[in-house]
Amino acid sequence: MALLERVGALLRANLNDLVDKAEDPEIMLKQVILDMQNQLLQVKTQVAMAIADHHLLLKKKQEHEQSAAEWMRKAELAVSKKQDELARAAIERSVGYRKMAENYDQQIADQNVQVENLKGALQKLEMKLAEAQNKVDLLIAQNRRAKAMERAGAARMKLDDGNSDLAFDRMKRKVDFTEAVGQATNELIRDSVDDQFAKLEKEDEIDRLLAELKAKS
Repeated sequence: MALLERVGALLRANLNDLVDKAEDPEIMLKQVILDMQNQLLQVKTQVAMAIADHHLLLKKKQEHEQSAAEWMRKAELAVSKKQDELARAAIERSVGYRKMAENYDQQIADQNVQVENLKGALQKLEMKLAEAQNKVDLLIAQNRRAKAMERAGAARMKLDDGNSDLAFDRMKRKVDFTEAVGQATNELIRDSVDDQFAKLEKEDEIDRLLAELKAKS
């Protein structure tokens, strides 16, 4: 059946090969697990239906056997009452039910094989799902480590390509220039103050000399 064929394909699936072919291994691996869980649910449903059909067939067989026995009891009653024709009719009914009961034997046997096959597929799929889940967890962790290493390597290459050194050099020159401008500004401010005090001292000296001259005259 198609369901068992799909289950077989999943059981034969090689996760490592699937990872190699996938653009995003993590998404693909999670999808594989989801597919297996869906298949597991379908197989469980099929097993339950097959078991229910098996019980139904057994019930039908038992009902026909009971009918055969009941008509045989009626035949015995007719014989005891010297009703041979009625007994013959009852026996004919009993034989018919017995044959119908026997016809169920092959169907019950076939259904039993189907149930066992589905149970086997279910068991294998449950084991495969548990195994796959463990492998998926490991592969996802491995894939994440690989991506982290790839990003770290790319960052290292960017740091080693000289661009970062150039950026640092440009920043250093900018800082040095800013510092030089600040120093020059401070010096200009300081020179201006010194000049003002020098001017005041010069005027004070002139005033003092002028006063001395006036005192002598």
